[in-house]
Amino acid sequence: MTRTLLTLSALLLSAHAHATKYPLTLTDDLGRTVTLRQEPKRIISMLPSHTETLVAIGAGSKLVAVDRFSNFPKAVVDALPKVGSAFQPNLEAILALKPDLVLADESTSSRLTEKLAGAGLTVYGGTGQTYNEVFEKIAVLGRLTNREAGATRLVTGMRADLNALQASVARRPKVSVYYEVDPAPYSVGPNSFIGVLIGKAGGQTVVPASLGDFPKLDPELIVKANPQVMIGLPLTDARARPGWAGLRAVSAARVYKPTDEERDALSRPGPRLAVALRALIRMIHPEALK
Repeated sequence: MTRTLLTLSALLLSAHAHATKYPLTLTDDLGRTVTLRQEPKRIISMLPSHTETLVAIGAGSKLVAVDRFSNFPKAVVDALPKVGSAFQPNLEAILALKPDLVLADESTSSRLTEKLAGAGLTVYGGTGQTYNEVFEKIAVLGRLTNREAGATRLVTGMRADLNALQASVARRPKVSVYYEVDPAPYSVGPNSFIGVLIGKAGGQTVVPASLGDFPKLDPELIVKANPQVMIGLPLTDARARPGWAGLRAVSAARVYKPTDEERDALSRPGPRLAVALRALIRMIHPEALK
């Protein structure tokens, strides 16, 4: 057998080994039983992280619509209809597209999964909230869409990139970090996927784990913590807040507002974790990237 035929045979065997068997039944993050009778051909993604993951694992061609916040990869999403958001879904447009699978989140406040399932659609509700769950959800989407091999390749590549970046700061001192999700202020705990990335970037969030993954903070906690770096807001805003002008991060002008691309990568538990980690290293240990 020629080398070409051997390679082709190996690829075919690998693809067969990773093929999803249908009917497939999974339990989503709401505890619901989700059954797919056959491989889905028409998928609507109602979260940017799901959209990016589907494209990255080779299932992008199955997308028939996305939520209005999905903006990457631009070449893919620009060509697709937008059907609202989790809190304001365009149910009429979603139903008209006749999807055989809708990917949503597990939020009970938006009731999106409940609304879609109530309309007779097959819906998987779930996202990665912790670092490890990001990879778990990629694997789940690979199973749902019969793209398990693509999901495995994606996870392997992501972990290699993340490990290389983490190694660049491994011997550097830990830097205390306040990460602002929202001016309320909402921040991130150490066990959230963003909190773990901060740790891998050589930082340590000032938020105690006991407050949860994405807590609303008492501003006094931030003042008492006196972080060395602040991420997520402009320096001018930090200087204007009561009691902040003398904080270490503010006085040293180590307050960083991520670019739009970095912000998206940091806020989405999906394929661009390495982009997010590089952005954090740029802000926490910029010397490591020189």
